[in-house]
Amino acid sequence: MVTFFRNKNAKSSVLTDMATKQLRYDSLVRAYHVEIFRYGYWLVKDKQVAEDLVQETFLRAWKSLDSLKDEKAAKSWLITILRRENARRFERKQFQYSDVEQETIEDNVTLGLEAQIERTEIRSQIAKLPEEYREPLLLQVVGGYSGDEIAELLGLNRNTVMTRLFRARSQLKEALETSSNIRGSRNG
Repeated sequence: MVTFFRNKNAKSSVLTDMATKQLRYDSLVRAYHVEIFRYGYWLVKDKQVAEDLVQETFLRAWKSLDSLKDEKAAKSWLITILRRENARRFERKQFQYSDVEQETIEDNVTLGLEAQIERTEIRSQIAKLPEEYREPLLLQVVGGYSGDEIAELLGLNRNTVMTRLFRARSQLKEALETSSNIRGSRNG
């Protein structure tokens, strides 16, 4: 008869490893939850869908936390997971889109009516940009990524990213000027 003995040191080592992973994960969530949600919201333009995407992102992050070797790359790693989760969303089901204006996220700062209208217009015009221009622009503006980081995240050449950023800003500027002119001619 073979007898197996439990190694108490192995048990405490496993518990220590689990506690360390939990601390690492908690730190990751605290540090990046707001930014990941903000990016998710800009990507999908729906608060509930963005919340679901962020939840799925952090669930996948928990499952593969051991694969994150460089803590400095955590934000990029999470953005990549979120983008993949968003792509999976379309593989799973087709959504019914409505013409109802989406709920907006308000910062803690109270804005005047004019500033709120301006923000809504900017968001609306960004949402109308083709995805190939919108995504790099959002990564730069909302995510704070550099051209090199965006290129790595999107799997593109840096020059391609810089061209798309230039075109996105140009198209946005033109759309905002056109919109402003139309509003001005109605009011004056």
